[in-house]
Amino acid sequence: MVASLVVCGAGVTASHANAQNYPVRPIRLIVPQAPGSASDTVSRIIAAELTRQMGQQIVVDNRPGGALTIGIEMVVKAAPDGYTIGFGPVGALAISPNMVRKLPYRVEKDLQAIAQLAANQMLLAASPAVPLKTVREVVAYAKQHPGKLLNASSGNGTPGHVGFELFKFMTGTQIVHVPYKGGAAGIADLISGQVQLMLESQNSITPHAKAGRVRGLAVSGAKRSSALPDLPTIAEAGVPGYEASTWNGIVAPAGVPRTVVTKLNAEINKALAAPTLRQRFAAIGAEPTIGSPEQFGDLIRRENAKWAEVVKRSGAKID
Repeated sequence: MVASLVVCGAGVTASHANAQNYPVRPIRLIVPQAPGSASDTVSRIIAAELTRQMGQQIVVDNRPGGALTIGIEMVVKAAPDGYTIGFGPVGALAISPNMVRKLPYRVEKDLQAIAQLAANQMLLAASPAVPLKTVREVVAYAKQHPGKLLNASSGNGTPGHVGFELFKFMTGTQIVHVPYKGGAAGIADLISGQVQLMLESQNSITPHAKAGRVRGLAVSGAKRSSALPDLPTIAEAGVPGYEASTWNGIVAPAGVPRTVVTKLNAEINKALAAPTLRQRFAAIGAEPTIGSPEQFGDLIRRENAKWAEVVKRSGAKID
């Protein structure tokens, strides 16, 4: 018994020492979406800054599929040593868990919040092929012609999908959801007039709005966007109380030592304060969010509860 306790104690001491020296080799950052996606863009910006700061390569590993569950499951099953971490967008941490029938993990039990990276908004846009120029006009038309308007999304269970479900619930309108395999295809059909409306991440659709290829109506957050300061929020534009922000952060497997969590959180917050990163985030409409692991964990829990209600009302599920 004494011998086993000594061995165990030595193991704990070695583990603690390794955590104190962390990182001593490259870190893999699993992103549950494809290269070129909004998540991929943010992950590569933060990875580059962390690599410069920490002296170890942060390797971005894109693992899309399964309504964002494939990549997150890989994080859950990784060794809890801090050398495999995950990029967690709102869709993966607060929406898909309420839509996927047989999720192979529990976010609150199997993942550990490290740090929030950014807060963002979505843009509600209309096709130039329709004369809808304000949110009030959209609501009025939808009520007069139930089921006639089509809203695109980048896929089932995405923020644009459930954000529009919240919009329909709060306005009492019937608008038909058309999911696409990615935002680019939905935006293309919005431009051509195949669909009339879309709620999509700013960094994907804002360039099209600025170029006049789609008509920006309002942004989805609680305050106006610095990237589109002339546009009202959806709440200002006629749907009081509406708010559907997007966000993302870094998560790790449950069981990662607290010293590693603290180190990663400190390094991420330092990176988020760097002028170069802030400039790159501003260019895509993302707002850096500095905070503790506990603050990020609280956000995940609040948003999970919020979107659970929206998903339940909509009846949307992913098999």
